[in-house]
Amino acid sequence: MVSFEQALDIVMRSAVEREAERVPLVECFNRVLARDVVSDTDIPPFNKASMDGYACRRADLGGPLTVVDVIPAGKLPAVSRIRPGECAKIMTGAIVPDGADCVIMVEYAAVDAGGGIRFTGFDTDDNICPAGQDVKRGDTVLRRGELIRAPHIATLATLGCAEPLVFKRPTVGVIATGSELVEPCARITGAQIRDSNSIQIAVQAANAGALARSYGIVGDDRQLIRARIRQALDENDLVIVSGGVSAGDLDFVPEILEQCGVTLLFTSVAMKPGKPATFGTTTSGGYCCGMPGNPVSSFIVFELLLKPLIYKLMGHVYTPPAVRAALGTAFRRSRTERREAVPVKFIDPATVVPVEFHGSAHINSLCGADGLVFVPVGTGELKQGAPVDVRPLWT
Repeated sequence: MVSFEQALDIVMRSAVEREAERVPLVECFNRVLARDVVSDTDIPPFNKASMDGYACRRADLGGPLTVVDVIPAGKLPAVSRIRPGECAKIMTGAIVPDGADCVIMVEYAAVDAGGGIRFTGFDTDDNICPAGQDVKRGDTVLRRGELIRAPHIATLATLGCAEPLVFKRPTVGVIATGSELVEPCARITGAQIRDSNSIQIAVQAANAGALARSYGIVGDDRQLIRARIRQALDENDLVIVSGGVSAGDLDFVPEILEQCGVTLLFTSVAMKPGKPATFGTTTSGGYCCGMPGNPVSSFIVFELLLKPLIYKLMGHVYTPPAVRAALGTAFRRSRTERREAVPVKFIDPATVVPVEFHGSAHINSLCGADGLVFVPVGTGELKQGAPVDVRPLWT
């Protein structure tokens, strides 16, 4: 059995970035940049009015101003330069003409009978965004390895990067094993249970940016499991098998993985839940993970070990967020040989308490949880009021 830290290190050291491709900007959400993005222009590209008003010289604010131009956004000024005693009516986002060093707000401009204006305030901000204030031409704005979110897409559009170079998305094949499993739509009879792992793992993989494929349910039959794993390994970068990895009579997935050419790098991790987690690689550059069949175990194994792997395959170093809080009630345990993930919820902005949790089959307990607190190996108690780092669940 390896420690959790050793397992994560093994997984991450095995990861090799995938090749890159260009994709349309609208398809870039949750992708990872494969090349730095350098601006080909100043942003803004000109001195820009930050609000509706009148562009004028600050030195002229005490006297009447003659309106010599009206400048909407997207139009060049008709008057090349504002001279003493002059102003131009201007809209937000329009080019500020030369000579003007401030824009007075419409609310502080009184219009006289002749159409001129007078400043009615005491003072004014410049209300001008200078050319290059946000970005200078030649600046590296976004860097290789950045995960693309909505603001990144807007930035890429602003930079004219309509087809960014991004890493390819890894494909993930998901297999559920167990003769007791039936599809979620099935009516349960006898000793059956509905398969929840397949869809949960597929959603987690998609949320991490991968392309997930379900290979369905396979009963506890060596030949059938072997055939399904071989197919999935041939068709995917990463194969995830839930169930059949523990120490029972029918838990022969690790043995089958080796028969399918997978070199197992570990078969047990000092983590709770998720101890039987199994991970290996193939000579063709593929990855395979065997997960416990209980859904909380599979959820946590994915979040802690496979999400970072998927991101690294796409060129991104995933750093899970952590929120500092105080433990609202003491947590105790009798066995301390494994690092334990405890589902918790916030009872106020700075305090968390463990949720009711019946074990690794109790998946709906996570629906009421906000995050996980980790109890280190060798620690039997977290005292009430102890500071803890909460890893949010929904990131």
